[in-house]
Amino acid sequence: MANNIIVASVSGGKDSTAMCLNFIEQGVEFRPVFIDTGWENAATYAYLKDYLPSVIGPVEWIRSEVELSPELEPVALEFEARLGHYSAMIRWCLHKAMFPSRLRRWCTDHTKTKPMRGYLIALDDEPINAVGVRAGESAARARLTEREWSDFYDCEIWRPIHSWSEQDVIDIHNRHGVRPSPNYLAGATRVGCWPCIYAAKKEIHLIADSDPERIELLQDLEFVIGDLVRTKLAKQGETLESKGWTAPGWFVNKEDKPDPITGKRSGSNWPIARVVEWARTKRGGRQVELFMAPGRESGCMRWGLCDTGGR
Repeated sequence: MANNIIVASVSGGKDSTAMCLNFIEQGVEFRPVFIDTGWENAATYAYLKDYLPSVIGPVEWIRSEVELSPELEPVALEFEARLGHYSAMIRWCLHKAMFPSRLRRWCTDHTKTKPMRGYLIALDDEPINAVGVRAGESAARARLTEREWSDFYDCEIWRPIHSWSEQDVIDIHNRHGVRPSPNYLAGATRVGCWPCIYAAKKEIHLIADSDPERIELLQDLEFVIGDLVRTKLAKQGETLESKGWTAPGWFVNKEDKPDPITGKRSGSNWPIARVVEWARTKRGGRQVELFMAPGRESGCMRWGLCDTGGR
């Protein structure tokens, strides 16, 4: 690796931070790079800007640049003013007049992998793309290898903490006196898009309670994307009803079940207001959950910080 530059993908999450801390322990030189989707929450951005560089060194930010039509540019700027930053995610939604989905999961491709590919290819030195992926996160990630060549990135992919447990990750944070992202202490189990299209019930509940402004913004974005789709269909002599579609939504129908014969799902969407209502229920979505275990308590217990309130 003497002739290579190690580009460490950081997200503000625990695993990528643990990977960087491990590099520091091993005396391995690396370059931290954050791929900004424009759809993280304020706590993540603050952690990446104000805290993490003091721990792992300067973090370089890259993002997807999205050119919009003269009609859509002011719309994007209005949403970005509410967010307080540029948002590749919102711009791609407007450009495509659609939200990402299970079948059309373009969000990762356009807001993450392509910007990183461009960054890596432009480097003068031969890069190694280091990512904080662990086998224990999912069955799919367990099938990955620690090292492999990527034709897409035209470089080696290295997963140096692939065999680590979550406790290993927590231990290295504590060993270096590094506090985790505030999202974990608030009860979140992941750091990333706020929300992700695959967000679990508990996470949607957390966002609705802690960041109602994001829910309101998403609701307004659904209206805008809906109007764009209706306008596009009208030019084709079609409507949502004639196509058998539901109005565009960030989330699919949370109770959508596969057809017992075909195995296919309806693909219907729920508006964010209905998703939040569903997230506040229990017992299969039939009973409102009046009291929910405090997320912050479970988060700080997980990190052993309840008594100290963080480091």
